[in-house]
Amino acid sequence: MSRLLRIKCSYRLLTFALLSGFLVTMFAYSVTTAQTASAASSKTTTKSVFCANLGKKYEASSGAQMYCNGIQRSGSGATITANGTTGANVNAASPSEDVSPSGVRAYGQSEVSVAGIGSYVVEAWNDATSFMSSCGAPMYKEEGTGFGFSANGGKSFVDQGGLPNANCINETYGGDPSVEAWQSGGSSYFYVSSLYNGVFSPTGFPSDARSYIAMAACKASGTGSSATIQCSQPIIIGASTQCQTPQQGTTFCSFLDKDFLSIDPVHGRLYASYTEFGFTGSIVELAMCDIGTPNGGTGALGGTAGAPVCVNGGAGSQSKTTSPYFVVAPPDVNFCENEGAYPAVDVKTGAVYVGYEHNWSTSLFSFPGNLCTSLPVQNVVNYVPFACLTMSTTSSCSGPAAKNTLNVTSMQAAFIPGYSRFPMSDFPRIAVSDRYGTVSLVWNDARTHLVGDILMQSFDLVSLTSVQSSPVRINSSVGGWHMLPALRNANANGLLNVSFYNRTSANSAATTLYAALNVNPRATGTPANTLITTQATDWLTVSSDINPNFGDYT
Repeated sequence: MSRLLRIKCSYRLLTFALLSGFLVTMFAYSVTTAQTASAASSKTTTKSVFCANLGKKYEASSGAQMYCNGIQRSGSGATITANGTTGANVNAASPSEDVSPSGVRAYGQSEVSVAGIGSYVVEAWNDATSFMSSCGAPMYKEEGTGFGFSANGGKSFVDQGGLPNANCINETYGGDPSVEAWQSGGSSYFYVSSLYNGVFSPTGFPSDARSYIAMAACKASGTGSSATIQCSQPIIIGASTQCQTPQQGTTFCSFLDKDFLSIDPVHGRLYASYTEFGFTGSIVELAMCDIGTPNGGTGALGGTAGAPVCVNGGAGSQSKTTSPYFVVAPPDVNFCENEGAYPAVDVKTGAVYVGYEHNWSTSLFSFPGNLCTSLPVQNVVNYVPFACLTMSTTSSCSGPAAKNTLNVTSMQAAFIPGYSRFPMSDFPRIAVSDRYGTVSLVWNDARTHLVGDILMQSFDLVSLTSVQSSPVRINSSVGGWHMLPALRNANANGLLNVSFYNRTSANSAATTLYAALNVNPRATGTPANTLITTQATDWLTVSSDINPNFGDYT
């Protein structure tokens, strides 16, 4: 296939879902004032506070990088000779959509997430066309999150442009998409979440300084060429829970980053994990939305599949913020960063498990008073019982019922040829297998090989007792780079499908995609690997307006 050979995003039919994306993590604020932007330029603003220390004291998602840096050059433009033949690639996005209203062509989609149900597939991505498009552009090109729709199982796609947003004069989607799907009342629905933040314009700052995670609820219908997908206006999943007004007329709020979704199809719940970069550090939070019932009815909070109701969501205001629904991890006492959170639902019990990386980026930057460079980088797994996930303003529990940690030999200091992302992430992907009674994490790790392995560690459900005595290597080859694994859920047999980027040499940027299929989560040996891409792609020849040029995860 080689999605990587294309500037556009592509999708290939696999026996498992491939997710890719790129997110960084950072501590940020948003700001509002009644004065004009020019008059307020001497004051502390979102960009002056949030962006000044990006890459110095903390990191943040790709959407946050887009927010701070706008168009960025990435890729060397070097010339190489292609080897082999290109397989049947399918673009989920159309090059004709990547032209702004003024006629400027954009280059780059990244941070791809994909989900499918039946013959329908939706893929979403960070879209560089938003850099040079303004509110009111056709097909919502001003939105930083674009998406494509397929009604034939991914054999072809129709580029839908950006997510619908009639409020683009005030807020816009900012990328970091996550896509989920389920069926309710015989109809197919998709949910696409992203960062959602205020627009800074010559007339002033946003009227509300809060940062948001928002989503579109989309209904797919029809067959063949008559198939359509209709998406809602933005639905607020979560909002800043911390705001300050240090001087008259100016308000700062915490910044929300790195969202990811998981669905409970039995109870009609949608969960989103994300990081809130607040005034006392980074907090991993979990939001909950009522998406109705499996038979198409209305849920306890009044939500339906096409019109979800999210707990708290957009409630409150910058002067009176609401509390988060559930705090997975409070701020670290040493200000070590928590980022890269992923949720997974145990569909048998309704419990939610959340994995995240602790001490990412803060372990890398040495400056006076930073104790994090002396503390371990860890991947953390948390257990949240269904009894805690009450249909109320906030959860009935003060935190997870259990957690376990894994020390990581982090790859965040690696400069990977052709990959403009620094620091690299070790974010843990997570999946629950009821058949085997496990929750599993996979991540890239440099403990054995300098350029990385894909490791798996499973835990018993509820107790989070480690299943294996040490992590299992997933990649069968050991000669080159192995990075950015993907894991979404267990298949019908309770087995795991893990994909990852692979390079045969540490000195090459030629990248392929491999997968370990049907992995027993209780396995103790390295499984066989399957080559997915039909041709290697040299990442040094990539042209992208987005920096970093590839995602933080696949």
